[in-house]
Amino acid sequence: MIGQSVKRVEDFRFLTGQACYTRDVQIPGTAPLQALFLRSPYPAARITRILTEQAARVPGVFAVLTASSLPDHLRPIPLIRKPPTSHDALPVIPLLADQIVRYQGEPIACVVATTEAVAQDALELIQVEYEPLPAVGQIDAALGSDAPLVHPALETNIAFSATLRNGPVDDAFGKAAVIVRQRMHNNRVVPHPLEPRSVLASFDRETRQLTVWFSTQRPHHTRWFLSQILDYPENLIRVIMPDVGGAFGCKEPIYPDEVLVCLASMLLQRPVRWTESRSEHFLSTTHGRDQLADLELAADADGRLLGLRGTVWLNIGAYLYPNTSGVVLARTLPLLPGAYDIPAFDVTAHGVFTNTVPTGPYRGAGRPEAIYFIERLIDILASKLNIDPAEIRRRNFLELSPEKPTRTITGLSYDSGNFRQILDTALELSSYREHRLRQRNGDSEERLIGIGIAAYVELGGATPSTAAVLEGSPPLWESATVTADPTGSIVVRVGTAGHGQGHETTFAQIAASVLGIPLSSIRVEFGDTATAPFGFGTFGTRSMTVGGSAVYLACQQLLQHAIKLAAEMLEANSSDVVYDRGYFYVRGLEDRSVSFQEVCHAAYFSLVPFRAGLQPGLQVTATYDPPNYTFATGVHVAVVAIDRHTGQLDVLSYVGVDDCGRAINPMIVEGQLHGGIAQGIGQALFEHARYSRDGILMNPSLLDYALPRSTHLPTFETHLIEFPSLSNPLGVKGIGEGGAIVGPVAITNAVHDALRCFGITHLNMPHTPEQLWRVIGRGEAGERREE
Repeated sequence: MIGQSVKRVEDFRFLTGQACYTRDVQIPGTAPLQALFLRSPYPAARITRILTEQAARVPGVFAVLTASSLPDHLRPIPLIRKPPTSHDALPVIPLLADQIVRYQGEPIACVVATTEAVAQDALELIQVEYEPLPAVGQIDAALGSDAPLVHPALETNIAFSATLRNGPVDDAFGKAAVIVRQRMHNNRVVPHPLEPRSVLASFDRETRQLTVWFSTQRPHHTRWFLSQILDYPENLIRVIMPDVGGAFGCKEPIYPDEVLVCLASMLLQRPVRWTESRSEHFLSTTHGRDQLADLELAADADGRLLGLRGTVWLNIGAYLYPNTSGVVLARTLPLLPGAYDIPAFDVTAHGVFTNTVPTGPYRGAGRPEAIYFIERLIDILASKLNIDPAEIRRRNFLELSPEKPTRTITGLSYDSGNFRQILDTALELSSYREHRLRQRNGDSEERLIGIGIAAYVELGGATPSTAAVLEGSPPLWESATVTADPTGSIVVRVGTAGHGQGHETTFAQIAASVLGIPLSSIRVEFGDTATAPFGFGTFGTRSMTVGGSAVYLACQQLLQHAIKLAAEMLEANSSDVVYDRGYFYVRGLEDRSVSFQEVCHAAYFSLVPFRAGLQPGLQVTATYDPPNYTFATGVHVAVVAIDRHTGQLDVLSYVGVDDCGRAINPMIVEGQLHGGIAQGIGQALFEHARYSRDGILMNPSLLDYALPRSTHLPTFETHLIEFPSLSNPLGVKGIGEGGAIVGPVAITNAVHDALRCFGITHLNMPHTPEQLWRVIGRGEAGERREE
C-alpha cells in the first residue's frame, strides 16, 4: 500500500456534509452559553475606566469578566521556547488587558450569555475610557531611537537577539569579486483556514472534569497548557479535537480568549462556547511572516559563493507567543544558506516588539522567509554577473550524499538528495529553454514575459531531542498505539492530529503495508486525549516523518508479537515462521498456516498467549524520536506575463519538481503541493496585512485583504523524485509546506525577470497590478531606479 495513490478515506464525510467541527458539537440535555469578547479599538492605550454594571444587568447575561475580576490563581501562558535575551524576563501575555492595551484587537472583557445576540447587546453596554498612547506598527519604525516603546519597562523594542557565525567571513568578503546587498521584506499575511478558531468547554461539577472541544493542531499540548494556566490538574482535563477545517499553524498556539472560555465554564459550571468571527480572526489570531532582512552575498567572478552576512528582524507583535521565537531562530537563521554551498556565514536575528497582532507559525514557519531571502540574492547576483539564473544555481548547489548527511555552514545535516538532478528535471519539464527563446524574441508588444527559478529546502520532522537541546525547546517525539481486536480488525491511535492532510488514509496505508491486511480493516483515531497516546501534534512537517514512523514501528512490533503467537499455534520456533499477506506458515511448509484473524482470536480467547509466555490480547505502543530533521528539496519554475498597460499579471505556467523522500500516497503529496503553491502565489501577488506606522491594521476584512481564487491560478505540473530520507525507517521527508516555502520567491523571481529591462533590483511582495503598473510607467519614461 505504501506508494499507492489511494483515495482519501476521510473525504466521504467531508464531501457529504457529515463532518463534525467544534461548532457542530452538541452536549445532550443542555444548551451551551455563548461567550463574546470586547476588543481594543486602539493599538496602544491606557484604560482609565471600565464600567460593566449595565452589561451585567442584561437579562440572559451570566458573567462579565475583566482583568480585575479574574481569579488570583491563574498563571501566564508558558513560554515553552525561551529565546536568548538580555532582559531579566519578557512580558507575559495577559488573558484580558489590564490597564494597558498593546494591539488593536486585544481582549479587554468577556461576556457570557444565553445567546450570541444577548452577549452582543451586553458588549455594547460596556463603557471603556481610553487614553491613547503612542504606538508603532512596523519593524523600521520600532527600531528608531525615538520609537514608542511597546513595553516601556524593557527600554527597547528588541525582545531577543542571536547570532549564527561560522567560517572566515571577513576573508570571504575581502577577496570577493562581487558583493550584492539587498534589504528585503517578507510581507505579513493573515492565515485563513475555512474554519476559524472555536472552543466548547464543559465543566462537570460532580467529577470536576473539564472537557474541552477544541479546533487545534495539538490536543495533548493544549491540555498541558490549560493545566498550567488554569492551575488545574492535568488528569482532570480532557481535550477533544473534532474535525478541523484547516489551521496552517495559526491553531498551534494557545490564545488568551480560548483559555477564558474554559475558565468561564469552570466558574459558571455550565458549558460555554465561542467561535471567532472572520473579523475577529484578523485582529486576534496570530499573523505570519513579517520579516525584514538586510543581507550581503559575496561571490567570485565566476559566481561561486563565498559568504553571507547581515541581519534579520522578525516582527513578533505586541507579545511573544510560545513558539514564535523559533520561527526566526530555529528555522530562518539556520536555513538561510538554502540549497547552496556557502563557506562563511555571519547573520544576526532579532525579535522586535510592535503594537500589532502577535505573529506565530504559518505554513512553512520561517522557512519561506529564509528561502525567499537567499533565492532573491542568488537572482540579484546572477543579474549582476550576467549569468543565467539556472546556471548560477547549478554552480553553487551543495553536493548531497545518498549514504550520509551533508553538513551545512549553519550546522544542519541535510539528508539524501540531488539538487542538480532536480534542477535539470525542472528545466526540462518547464520547457525553460523554449521560454527563454520566446522571451528573447519578444512574446508581444503588449506583455512582458518573466521566468522565475527557485530552489528550496524544507526542514521537517520537528523536533529531534538532539536539536531541542540546542534550540531551547522540548523534544517533540511521537507515539502510536496499534490494537488488533479478536476479529483481526486494527485500530491505529496516534498522538499527532490531522486537520485536512489525509492522516486517516496515509497512516492506514502504513499499517496495511506492514500487517498485510486490507485497508478496510484498519481505522485510524486521533485527537482525543482520553484515548490517544501522548503526542505533540501536527506542525513543522512532522506528522508523517515522526508520527508515521511511530505507526510503522508499532505495527512491526505487533507483527512480531503475532508471529510468536502463531509459532505456538503451529508448534514451531518463531524464527521459522514466515508471514505473507495475511497468513503465517512454517518456512518450507506452506500448507501449515494460520490466518492473521485466527491469531488475533487466539490472542484473546485461548491459552495460546499464556503458553507462549506472553500477555493476552494484541496491543502495542511505540514512540519515535528521530535522530535528525528531514530535508525535503525541490526546484520550481514559474512563467508569468505582465500587461504593459495595466500591470495585470498572469501566471502562464508553474512546474514543481520535489523530493519528499518516500511518498506514502503520491496523490495526497500532489494535493499538498497544490495547496502550498496556491498559498505561495497568494503571498506573492495578493496578500499583505498592511499596518500603518502607528499600528492601525488598514485592511482588516476580506473586503480589503485579497486571497487567491482558482481563476488566478494556472494548472500546476508537479513531479516527484524520491530520495529516501536517512532519518526515519519510512524514508519519508514530508512535503506539507514545500509549495508555500518556494512558491512566493518563484513568482517574485519571475516578476523581476520580466522587469529586468527597467533596471529594478528588488520589489517587495505583493506584486499587485498597481505596483507593477507604476514600475513599468516609470521605466518606460526613462527613469531607472531601485525600488
